[in-house]
Amino acid sequence: MKKIILIVFVFYIGIIATQAQVTVSPGIRGGLNLSRLTNIDYNNTKSDFYIGGFVNIKFNKYFSLQPELNYSRQGSEGREYAFDSNAYRNVNYELNYVTLGALAKFNFKGSGFHVLAGPSFDFKTDDNFSNYDYSPVNFDLAFVGGVGYSLPNGLTFEARIKQGLIDIYGYDGLNYDENGDYYYDDVILNQVFQIGISYTFKMK
Repeated sequence: MKKIILIVFVFYIGIIATQAQVTVSPGIRGGLNLSRLTNIDYNNTKSDFYIGGFVNIKFNKYFSLQPELNYSRQGSEGREYAFDSNAYRNVNYELNYVTLGALAKFNFKGSGFHVLAGPSFDFKTDDNFSNYDYSPVNFDLAFVGGVGYSLPNGLTFEARIKQGLIDIYGYDGLNYDENGDYYYDDVILNQVFQIGISYTFKMK
């Protein structure tokens, strides 16, 4: 009975895929990163860039799935108090990641205007936090949301917000006081606003 159900299920998925007329198109993307770290005193936005590629899997004129592979330069600028010198110093925190994303894109009425959302799995490639005696963790999980507009020639303009979900030092935000009761403390998260363009190659 289980084998019959499995065969019917596979057959049903095959029919759907055939009727959906799925198209697969590769593309490239790049643009400006405006990044910051939350809950840091005297924190300012850091300007840098991102670059990458994607595959757009279009199921119909309303919906597509877009896996992505990007290199994203992030971090924050500002100043902090240095106890060794008893003075403030300027800082330029650098956190660079290779990111794997899977974004769902919804086109309004099948037009070029779309919204997108999905997760991003970020793997740190390098940082400069050793200059400030800190050590960030090697992984971040982020949520990405944005809007964009695609032209018929394959060129797309997009604006995205990327919110990290894991403290950069691996801190879970829970601590215990002298009575054994826990309290919540501020965590430090990646936060990035992206403005960029992409180009989707038309596959014949």
